[in-house]
Amino acid sequence: MKSIPVIYENNEILIVNKPAGIAVQGGEGISNPLDKVFSEQTGYKVYLVHRLDQDTAGLMVVAKSPAAAAKWTKLIAGHEVRKEYDAVCIGKPAKKSGIIAEEIVQHKDEKKAVTHYMVTGEGSVPCSDGTVLPVSLVHLTLETGRMHQIRIHLAKLGCPIAGDDQHGNFRQNKLLRKAAGVKRLMLASVSLSIPAAGRDTADAAGHEVFTVPMPEHMLSFVSANIRL
Repeated sequence: MKSIPVIYENNEILIVNKPAGIAVQGGEGISNPLDKVFSEQTGYKVYLVHRLDQDTAGLMVVAKSPAAAAKWTKLIAGHEVRKEYDAVCIGKPAKKSGIIAEEIVQHKDEKKAVTHYMVTGEGSVPCSDGTVLPVSLVHLTLETGRMHQIRIHLAKLGCPIAGDDQHGNFRQNKLLRKAAGVKRLMLASVSLSIPAAGRDTADAAGHEVFTVPMPEHMLSFVSANIRL
């Protein structure tokens, strides 16, 4: 397995660029989760602060100690860390931008969930059955961080994420797989802003912003099929 890229490091945390396909935590059927392989890579135990789905690529924070993990978990819960994503969707929202505020059921309880979105590109993919699937590139900012929040919210908006068989459209995903080689979930965490008061690199709000490009499987699809 290739080493996991480190984007930023201080005495409390590391920001890494997680590849798609790697689970962040071990469990049944998972042999090489990020918390294991990254601990081996760094030579010391790292602690999860938040999570990304196994098939979601991009930026996430891990901590160097239990105390740092507790601190940064609170910062994320208190909305001091801003997380932004790009998603390739089948279809497009009716409005170019807006807010999705649909509660999500977790552990039998309804939880508040808020996602801000903006359409940044549109296109279409001709399929083998003669249909033409509209596709769009959507930029998203999380106000809350529920499990599968973006995937559920975009599906409810009528434009599920390409490659999402759990919350999206299995038949359309199959068509996209044949027509455009879409084999992975087309979602990535592309920007992360963390508190950085006092540092020269901080912005006007006292945050430092880290960004990465979309992963190659998304970039190649967007380049071929979507007008930005």
